[in-house]
Amino acid sequence: MIIEILVFILTFIIGYFFYLHKLAEDTFRKWDVKFVPCWPIFGNAYNSAVMKKHVLEDLDAVYRAFPNEKYVGYIEATQPIFLVRDPELIKTITVKHFDYFMDHKQLFPTDIEPILAGSILMMEGEKWRDMRMTLSPAFTGSKMRHMMPFMAEISQNIITYLNENIKENEDVDVGNLIRRYTNDVIASAGFGIVVDSTKEKNNDFFRHGQGLYNFKIGQRIMFFFAVVAPKIFKTLGISVFPKNTTAFFRQLVSSTIEYREKNNVERPDMIQLLMQASKGKLKANPNDNEKDNVGFATVDEALKPQPITRKWSSDELTGQVFTFFVAGFESTGSVLVMTVHELALNSGIQDKLYQEIREFKETNNALTYDNIGDLKYLDCVLNETLRKWSPAVMLHRRCTTAYELPPPREGGKPVKLKPGDIVYNMVNTIHMDEQYWPYPEKFDPERFSDENKHKIKPFTFMPFGTGPRNCIGSRFAILELKVLLFDLISNFKIVKSEKTTDPLVLEPTEFSIKAKGGSFVRLEKRV
Repeated sequence: MIIEILVFILTFIIGYFFYLHKLAEDTFRKWDVKFVPCWPIFGNAYNSAVMKKHVLEDLDAVYRAFPNEKYVGYIEATQPIFLVRDPELIKTITVKHFDYFMDHKQLFPTDIEPILAGSILMMEGEKWRDMRMTLSPAFTGSKMRHMMPFMAEISQNIITYLNENIKENEDVDVGNLIRRYTNDVIASAGFGIVVDSTKEKNNDFFRHGQGLYNFKIGQRIMFFFAVVAPKIFKTLGISVFPKNTTAFFRQLVSSTIEYREKNNVERPDMIQLLMQASKGKLKANPNDNEKDNVGFATVDEALKPQPITRKWSSDELTGQVFTFFVAGFESTGSVLVMTVHELALNSGIQDKLYQEIREFKETNNALTYDNIGDLKYLDCVLNETLRKWSPAVMLHRRCTTAYELPPPREGGKPVKLKPGDIVYNMVNTIHMDEQYWPYPEKFDPERFSDENKHKIKPFTFMPFGTGPRNCIGSRFAILELKVLLFDLISNFKIVKSEKTTDPLVLEPTEFSIKAKGGSFVRLEKRV
């Protein structure tokens, strides 16, 4: 009897998923939107779901299937998604008509992940707008100026470690090394905790950071079902992230705030800025309106400042720092790793970068917030990495008010979106489209030189997003990237070894941007 019941339940579930799959296909047929036929349950993400390819490759396959369409249909598990491939339409959705697409897609039930639910990444509507306005003064140029010394100190820790431990002809695990740097920067600039992960290799920050991103098979399955069946996931109360990790951050933030308030301690870091923000004391500096020269890829705040009276809960404050850690640990880390990997494969580019740094050091005593923009070629190198290996992948938006998309092609008919419909504004696939970037597989920093960057078509380079919901921490990320690269190239020549993968391809078992087989190079001390 039990077997018969189980067979019935399994048959019902499979049948239900086939029904949802048909509904997704019928949605695209109804509006005459082209799509690639795919597997039920897995949708167009079958190859990445079974870890044969990176998710970016699944998206790219659909993007390239219909090169003349403004947008196409993409089925993620059983959900129909409109994959936008036209830069002008991306501009319309993310900027001009932003109020129709203010919210992000909910990746999993937020009420079982309260810290993430309270983060600016997952907040919705006016609550998101208020939090964005609350936090925006924390990421301006004047605040970054105070945080840059933390980055410089930690970067020197990395260089000291390499000088003391590097051996001739030894392969260096770049991924492990770089993530120790990003871990320590976030610990210091975010939480006010001084950590040296080159010495304390298994410190709490690094261990919990690894736990967030080194998904085991069980976690991948849970994440998949969180996307496929969020209601079931919510009913069962399953957590995507390890509970001890979220508990660690919650306790750390609350105890740090309590200690600082009790002892009247101040430090120019993210915790301090959040404490000020929660009391309505965080104000923008008048000089912050002046555009600085941290980097071409940085984005500006699109919302005009206004008084915020909303009170933020402890989980909401914790959520901001948690998001800051998650983005800084992995997203920034992946860009640094891929940059080092590319420099190992492109020695001529590395030589030109080293020459720029040498000339810079002849006329400057130290790298500072005011002179970092003078390193033009360093900016070009990072922009090219952000073009080719952006961690953004896509800008997902949820329709919040009924909206009519223009026809996907000349002679087609408009699509009437309803609240809850999802659009993916593509980033990486556009970054690698020959229509906008000649020879996209080539690593060519000159694309971003002063002589060439005016040729870049608007909304074809969006590593930090675009519109009001762009990445609030772009300035911080660019500074963090440049500080370590400056010190690393100053002291070492990055050399390709037998373990350095060439060509560079993505690891299919990872959600984030990582090289297949890892990134390994050799470092030769400069004299």
